[in-house]
Amino acid sequence: MNARSTPVIVKADGTVEAFDPAKLESSLRRAGAGDATAKRIRTTIEASMVKGASTKEIYTRAFAMLRHEARPVAARYSLRRALFEFGPSGHPFEDFVAELFKAEGWNVEWRKMIGGKCISHEVDIYATRNGEYLGAELKYHNDPNYKTDVKVALYVKARFDDIWQCDPKVNNKCPVDHGMLITNTKFTSQAVEYARCAGIELLGWSYPLEGNLYDRIVAAGIYPITALTSLRKAEKRMLIDAGIVTCNQLKDRRDELRKLSVTPERVGVIVTESENLCAQ
Repeated sequence: MNARSTPVIVKADGTVEAFDPAKLESSLRRAGAGDATAKRIRTTIEASMVKGASTKEIYTRAFAMLRHEARPVAARYSLRRALFEFGPSGHPFEDFVAELFKAEGWNVEWRKMIGGKCISHEVDIYATRNGEYLGAELKYHNDPNYKTDVKVALYVKARFDDIWQCDPKVNNKCPVDHGMLITNTKFTSQAVEYARCAGIELLGWSYPLEGNLYDRIVAAGIYPITALTSLRKAEKRMLIDAGIVTCNQLKDRRDELRKLSVTPERVGVIVTESENLCAQ
């Protein structure tokens, strides 16, 4: 397919761009698809592309083909969208990030009240490891096109400044060495610029370039239950309501599936997919 015949696709935010088959293949490989699988899916989709196709349509086709061949790979390919299924509130995402930090060796408390110079603050994640003390504010978005902007970074910096200025005699039981702002989407360029200058760490879906949220999820093997292709949407919601947000938690609490009247055969399929996903 030459440049002249390359179709234009519509992104989720309404902007258009030329379809890049190499980008599609790269995303498939990143999810764990083998060379042959990634090339075959790329070739199949590229050969049938139509002008004005949406990125959602391309994703849906690629996901369906992956699911047919390898469910764990399909689950990783759907990871970004899986995080959006945690909504509408941000609490399941907070619980998931807490589990991620625990898997990385942190001692974690969430929604902890920490005294500041002026007022007390509820910090979403308070984590300690090897004498390091981290406070994190989480911002969850249901819209994949929404970026966490500089106003949020300013607000988070103000909160941590108040904590850092607290009398050590008041705050010595829960010190904070550094503050972090975590989101399931992306940051605006202004938010990144300000955070770098102000000393606030950022963690987003694709930020920083290395060690971002996606990288850390894959490295820790902590996946959201919403990524499981064998679970129905209503089942995911009920498991989340029961406090199960990761595949590891589901493996340990598989009896919850039986409470939802899931057949023994499907319980086996779901648990096997969960185990295979976490083992990758």
